[in-house]
Amino acid sequence: MSEYLLRTATDGDFDALARLIRDAFGAPIAPDPADSVRTVVEPARTHVVEHGGQLVGTAGILTRDLAVPGGVLPAAHVTGVAVSATHTRRGLLRRMITEQLRTAPEAVAVLWASEGRIYQRFGYGLASQNVTIRADRREVSVQAPPAPGNLRAAVPADAVAEFSQVYSRVLPVRPGWSSRNETWWKHLTSDPPASREGRTAERAVLFENPDGVVDGYARYRMTPGWDDDGPKQQVNVTEVVAATPTAYAELYRFLLRIDLSRTLVQGHGSVDEPLFYLVDEPRRLGGKVGDGLWVRIIDLHRALTTRRYAAPVDVVFEVTDGLLEANAGRWRLRAGAGGALVTCTRADGEPDFSLDVADLGAAYLGGTPLGALHRAGRIREHRPGAVAATSTAFGWPVAPNSIEIF
Repeated sequence: MSEYLLRTATDGDFDALARLIRDAFGAPIAPDPADSVRTVVEPARTHVVEHGGQLVGTAGILTRDLAVPGGVLPAAHVTGVAVSATHTRRGLLRRMITEQLRTAPEAVAVLWASEGRIYQRFGYGLASQNVTIRADRREVSVQAPPAPGNLRAAVPADAVAEFSQVYSRVLPVRPGWSSRNETWWKHLTSDPPASREGRTAERAVLFENPDGVVDGYARYRMTPGWDDDGPKQQVNVTEVVAATPTAYAELYRFLLRIDLSRTLVQGHGSVDEPLFYLVDEPRRLGGKVGDGLWVRIIDLHRALTTRRYAAPVDVVFEVTDGLLEANAGRWRLRAGAGGALVTCTRADGEPDFSLDVADLGAAYLGGTPLGALHRAGRIREHRPGAVAATSTAFGWPVAPNSIEIF
């Protein structure tokens, strides 16, 4: 392994990193030199492996906050993980991920997994599920009567101030969502033509309440399409962010009524997406559930005392962690009524149950019940009823999901 140099990336590594990641993920085209991705990549938080003067491995972190039950905390957003096809099966990925976790100052790390089996080896647990919608637009309509307010079309890059205002209102109550600073908003709305994949430039619509306040927005594209029977355009929804139920309903009413369209496609919905309860034929939404965010607990004490709990809890559990020894051992978690007064301290007594750090990460955002992990045989219960009570405390009224991480 001595011939492989693990180091921190520099600004001069960007082009080589882009080629390595592009090749690993099968991207068909080279990035535009003006692509805004350069503005959000953080070389100082990117580990690379160099061999023979070439970069053959990389794993990066983006510095962002993450909404968790009852709050928002800094989280290491892991992305751009790749190893050259000519250098796999040599422990390079484990070496990078281990160093990444041991040096990250955040309490948790999160990522979207290209393959879940890869990251479970490093203590990541499946913490949220995303729902993809593929709706037959002509068979689905919003049942609620139209509400007062106004819809206004906008160019996304020109509406960042309104987007940011709405998103900031919603972020704290949506576990799994990530913070967006000014640089991030510019990246998300840059819309380079090379990334459109045959679709139109991105469009936006804002919903203003009767007082003129923007309570929600939708970003979307159109995929042109015609056949012998006429138009068959597709509405590709990037995201819908609404601070009120009215804004949510009116934005989807608009999206489901766009002329000449036949289908609406949206990824990254939540498993409790309100749209399924708003429309007259939810089956026609074509919902499909897939994995969303994977969470890795880095600092167990900070992670568990930062989030809040849905019910009082007083439990002792034993954690195994093959990479970060400081997390391993017995802990006592206590939270008072309403989730306040949270403490998490080392414990000497017999544990109520035992679990791996990956299972704690899976339950962290409140979407994966500890009870389900217990039924899957992943948690060993030593005191009857302990897992059920703790599962209730870890749960949260809003299902976590992630609408973007990069």
